[in-house]
Amino acid sequence: MGWFRRDGPDLVLQVQVQARAASDAIAGVLGDRLKVRLTAPAVEGRANEHLMTYLARVFGIPRSHVVLVRGKTAKHKQVRLRSPRKLPENLDWDQR
Repeated sequence: MGWFRRDGPDLVLQVQVQARAASDAIAGVLGDRLKVRLTAPAVEGRANEHLMTYLARVFGIPRSHVVLVRGKTAKHKQVRLRSPRKLPENLDWDQR
């Protein structure tokens, strides 16, 4: 599997998180992961919460539609986005 897959109306992302970055940003695709930079520290779940809030904003969905599936304590995570309303334009969304 690549860095994303569609599951019905949902989108499942393979994400690599860089915590304590200078700004929040999608840094692009790194191998089979979407690299996301976050200003939040990776302590006490703050980076996870920040990631889910950030992805909700980027994909135009409520925070409750973002689910951390795997990787609670790792920098590599799997995230499910329920029915995203928009896709970031700077990424290649063509199915392989």
